[in-house]
Amino acid sequence: MVKVGVLALQGAVREHVKCLEAPNTEVVIVKKVEQLADLDGLVFPGGESTTMRRLIDLYGFFEPLKQFAADGKPMFGTCAGLILMADTIVGQDSGHLAVINMKVQRNAFGRQRESFETDLHVTGVGEDVRAVFIRAPLILEVGENVEVLSKYKDEIVAARQGNFLACSFHPELTDDHRFHQYFVSIIEEAKSAK
Repeated sequence: MVKVGVLALQGAVREHVKCLEAPNTEVVIVKKVEQLADLDGLVFPGGESTTMRRLIDLYGFFEPLKQFAADGKPMFGTCAGLILMADTIVGQDSGHLAVINMKVQRNAFGRQRESFETDLHVTGVGEDVRAVFIRAPLILEVGENVEVLSKYKDEIVAARQGNFLACSFHPELTDDHRFHQYFVSIIEEAKSAK
């Protein structure tokens, strides 16, 4: 049994919970810093990254989240969650949590009206993974030890560095739960390695 949290400060929290629910997984909606201590992994939902960062700071989550990452506990960020995890963000002096060695650009796929859906191959997840892009960020480049998991055309849209997983799109807005199952498998590997 693994215990996975979904950070519930802003964004598509319930959708992630639904995707994670499985017999081998306990899902926790995280609203308080103290809840992080019992978790084996954590999801950062899509939403608005600047707002999410303000709320992370306001509720005292920043240092505990950095420690969660330093302890090697798996994290998965979708859309705005990807931005929180990147170490370099175009137009900003520094990243937020900076746990994945990648450079990202916010809203790279355009505004709300340019939103679209497509099917992608995602390494570790499978073929025909439904991807919903809504004001999505783009991974412009990745550094050492970062595995590119998926591309849309020639653009990087999913990556993994060790126990940290991120994608530009919203797998939680589909009925395909394979991406979340892949994240749970990362958590299981991390737990068994301890």
